[in-house]
Amino acid sequence: MTNNDHKLSPRKRRLPGQRLVWLLMGLLVALLLVPVSGYLLSDTVAAQSGAATKGNERASLWREVRRGATGYTAVSGPEANVLIQNGGQNWRSFKDGPLRIYSAWLMAGVLLVAGLLHMINGPQRLKNGFSGQMIERWTRFERIMHWYVAILFIILAVTGLSLLYGRSALIPVFGKDGFAAYAEVAKALHNYLGPFFAVGTILMGVRWFRDNLPIKADWEWAKTAGGMWGEGHPPAGKANAGEKLMYWQFVVTGLALVVTGFVMDFPTFGQTREVMQWSHVIHAVAAIIAIVTAFGHMYMALIGVEGALEGMVNGRVDINWAEQHHDLWYQELLGKGIKPEPSETRRITPDGQPAARST
Repeated sequence: MTNNDHKLSPRKRRLPGQRLVWLLMGLLVALLLVPVSGYLLSDTVAAQSGAATKGNERASLWREVRRGATGYTAVSGPEANVLIQNGGQNWRSFKDGPLRIYSAWLMAGVLLVAGLLHMINGPQRLKNGFSGQMIERWTRFERIMHWYVAILFIILAVTGLSLLYGRSALIPVFGKDGFAAYAEVAKALHNYLGPFFAVGTILMGVRWFRDNLPIKADWEWAKTAGGMWGEGHPPAGKANAGEKLMYWQFVVTGLALVVTGFVMDFPTFGQTREVMQWSHVIHAVAAIIAIVTAFGHMYMALIGVEGALEGMVNGRVDINWAEQHHDLWYQELLGKGIKPEPSETRRITPDGQPAARST
């Protein structure tokens, strides 16, 4: 260090890392200013263009039309006397822009997080293996109702996403004519299966309402994320805190999907085009939320939690699974005098692992 180094001001003695941070912050601010400045510039250009064409009668007429000016028509119906409803352009810009972009990133992000968690933690195994003793968890009616709603949800999700992303994702694959034929079928399935999905949504909401009311143990479950953090598995009733959150999310988004779906399915009840546009936006946002939640649900049921799927397939779960994941519910059943029964399809090896199923 030279004799003059101690005289340098703090501003001149910044470390190289500090300069890099300031450079990155400057670039970030510049990137944020690009869309803002572009928006302001377009607004200024539009204003100048409007001023330049103030004396142009046809331009003035078009501006009035875009503002929703009404005229005369012999056709009866809501907004029949409005030539062009400007909200349609705003709706299309939102649908083809932020809605499609952010929805795609959200779905991809959820799948990525689920994959990383699986790679880091792996599936939740049964600590004591399968006992071979089973206890009923879901009735036949509940299983039929669940799979009825699940199948309809998958069809509606696939057809809905096809209509939202089809022009950019499917036309390159099927071609314009092929996508047009597919889109016609997808739209018909989506519209006609929607009311059937509404029936299942209401049934599920009513059937499992009491099981999904919050209890004190839910807070303990939430603090450890269902045993992912800390030691041991937190207590839980028939539905744990995660399942309850999913249930209430399904109720809220399901009702939003049902109401907005009926508004769009039956446009002859007097609703305006603005109501239809807002219904479509709410419908799409609610659907994306339901889809990403379903990703997590399917991951936990299929590969995330050992033995979870068995309950919704045959209605019964192993008592070791019940005691590990839903101990409060299991103890409640025992208190009612409900006794486990041997499994008819699962044999247990001496080391406590399930043997191959017999045919």
